[in-house]
Amino acid sequence: MVDTTGAGRPSKALRRVLLPLALAQFICSFAGSNMNVMLTDISDDLHTTVAGVQTTITVFLLVMAACMIPGGKLTDILGRKRCFTLGLTVYAIGALMSAVAPRLGLLLLGNSIFEGVGTALLIPPVYILTTMLFPDLRSRARAFGVISAMGGVGAAAGPLIGGVITSALSWRFAFVFQALVIAAILYLSRPIKDPVPADPSRPFDIVGAVLSAAGLVLLVMGILATDDNATAAVLLIVAGALVIAAFFFYIRRRERDGKEVLLSTALFRNRTSNIGLFTQNIQWLMLMGTSFVVSAFLQVVRGYDAIETGLIFTAATAGILGSSLAAARLAKKYEQRTLIAAGFLITIVGVLVLLSLVKGSPSAAAFAPGLLLIGIGLGTMLTPSVNIVQSAFPEAQQGEISGLSRCVSNLGSSLGTAVAGTILVATFTDHAYAAAMIVLAALGLVGLGVTMFLPHAARSAAVDAAPA
Repeated sequence: MVDTTGAGRPSKALRRVLLPLALAQFICSFAGSNMNVMLTDISDDLHTTVAGVQTTITVFLLVMAACMIPGGKLTDILGRKRCFTLGLTVYAIGALMSAVAPRLGLLLLGNSIFEGVGTALLIPPVYILTTMLFPDLRSRARAFGVISAMGGVGAAAGPLIGGVITSALSWRFAFVFQALVIAAILYLSRPIKDPVPADPSRPFDIVGAVLSAAGLVLLVMGILATDDNATAAVLLIVAGALVIAAFFFYIRRRERDGKEVLLSTALFRNRTSNIGLFTQNIQWLMLMGTSFVVSAFLQVVRGYDAIETGLIFTAATAGILGSSLAAARLAKKYEQRTLIAAGFLITIVGVLVLLSLVKGSPSAAAFAPGLLLIGIGLGTMLTPSVNIVQSAFPEAQQGEISGLSRCVSNLGSSLGTAVAGTILVATFTDHAYAAAMIVLAALGLVGLGVTMFLPHAARSAAVDAAPA
């Protein structure tokens, strides 16, 4: 365990450990949004449609969500550092495959499957190692703040960086950029030591992994199929719900028999954590849903190119970065419950402002106020939600809760792209854009309402997160 300095400030050695972990979260979030500004470029180059590229993006996010719980469990068996390194390697292979893809099929394999699986292997160790290496709540909250901020900035800056690379070189070089960042992370992560030995003898619940993944895949694919075949969509969604229910019955039975399970049902008995997980899901749903809808609308309907679309998202990036940097000071004054509620409220207002200002306006500047508010709102609430969930469980359960937390967040990202994106892609009109944004605002109101059930006791970790 690495020591911290006074006032819970991480030591220099610990800050060096935090850098590759934060960069890993950055590049995975970047990967989830940077393709949004390449929709027309990729579809033209690979002779496919915008809907086809949307499917690739959604499947990437879905694979992350579906494999995140098994990925978290594997950290106990293979070791946290080994899983982290393995995930980075698989991710880099997928990025290089995507860079040379001649058709949509190879892009789907490289980006959606390899990068998705790689992310599911490397992200749980990021949060587990952070929890273990930062033993006191104050330094841990600082670390989660940095990682969450990097995740939010990666998602918000993805369109800008992707747009610059696409316009200056080609969309393919955006994947080369990802591979280079992964190489840098592998180099920087050399000093990281696993604080707890791996346990290869620990059993792995393969049936549970298959059931959980299959249920999530069926559910989201059903949403994607809504536009093409309503009957098939309903059948897929119902099948997904039934498989997820079967998963929970299965793990409950195994627990009663005293067997190892993929995910302990005890994780769902913590009311505060459950609410925190729900807020995480809605936050990422709104972030990725807004990113896809606005990007697709600008490119397909308004005719903007990749760099113009990316520049517009600078406002969201600035909002997330600014509010994330202020998170520690805000945490000293306000409860986590208050910060999450305020974040939802600001984000909802941002969506409504984006909707009202953009309608009928050809100016790119009309998008800035709404995106700025969305960035500020999301940056305000991302860190408190993560800290509430991770701090609700002891060290022994960090592998499970980290996998579950990342699964829920990435499921939110996938649902945001699937739900809002499907509404827009159906017709690509101003009305479809308005409908998609209204749905996102409505879901934000649901998140705000659920936040009101967070207990005031959730304040402690937030207070400790503040600098002395």
